[in-house]
Amino acid sequence: MILEPNKDNILKAAEEIKRGNVVAFPTETVYGLGADCTNPIAVSKIFEAKQRPSFNPLIVHIHSISQMNDIAYIEKEEINKLVEKFWPGPLTIVLPKKDIIPDIVTAGHTTVAIRMPAHQVALELIEAAGTPVSAPSANMFGFLSPTKPEHVQKQLGCKANIILDGGDSSVGVESTIIEFTDYGAKVLRPGGLDVEEIKTVIPNIEYNDVSTDKPNAPGMLLHHYAPSVQIKFIEEVDPDGLDLSKAGALLFDGSNYNYNFSTKRILSSSGNYNEAAANLFKYLHELENENIELIVVERIENRGLGIAIMDRLTKAANRYR
Repeated sequence: MILEPNKDNILKAAEEIKRGNVVAFPTETVYGLGADCTNPIAVSKIFEAKQRPSFNPLIVHIHSISQMNDIAYIEKEEINKLVEKFWPGPLTIVLPKKDIIPDIVTAGHTTVAIRMPAHQVALELIEAAGTPVSAPSANMFGFLSPTKPEHVQKQLGCKANIILDGGDSSVGVESTIIEFTDYGAKVLRPGGLDVEEIKTVIPNIEYNDVSTDKPNAPGMLLHHYAPSVQIKFIEEVDPDGLDLSKAGALLFDGSNYNYNFSTKRILSSSGNYNEAAANLFKYLHELENENIELIVVERIENRGLGIAIMDRLTKAANRYR
């Protein structure tokens, strides 16, 4: 049930969370499927609804710094500097967890991934629920992340008791996830916050380029974020040998390819990476609904938000390799 996010409906959604149920809600990155993070039975409903494997941990969403202190240990001053500059926003920080967080949230790890979303509806919902909220993307596991309420409804149907309608997600890709180590910090997942911005606070930060089957944060698996239609990079196919009537294209700015695909989407005609990120999942959802058998995608330069976009496209293509 898609509901307008007025005060009454936010309170209704918060009551569902208090009762141990799941609700879908908007954030600036993608829509989340949320439950009380301190209630393991409630959290198990997230895994059941999404058909998500139990080894893949969840992000905990908070509305205040005091909630972060309730659930995690803050051991480095750099964490406070990051929080001050980038929260609320598309940054997730992996921290040592306190006992209040059940193991189902963290897949048995001693750390928990935390972020404060930059969306008023999300913040009001978490505050009204009176608890931090575990919330992965509100989709079936491994498939396209939702950036509007209709995407949630299409994939999850009635599995979400309530879907709060916050319009289109403004960032459009999931949060950047970082973790501190003895040697500095590393990026576990590129996302909606450019790492170059993070480097203004923490210069010593590196990318983790290893996918794993035992992740301590979401988005670290080899394949993920995939449409239901096969997806390949354009250099992996011979466009001259394709039946173009059965192929669609997802292009960055549309300047390099003039093939007569059945349908195509341009992420940003001006070459703007922020606009491209905001349109990524939206256009992939549209393309998988077309009468096509293949989505051909253009590579994007690995810089800024292009790193996050390429991460999502590569993991989507990996599903069909």
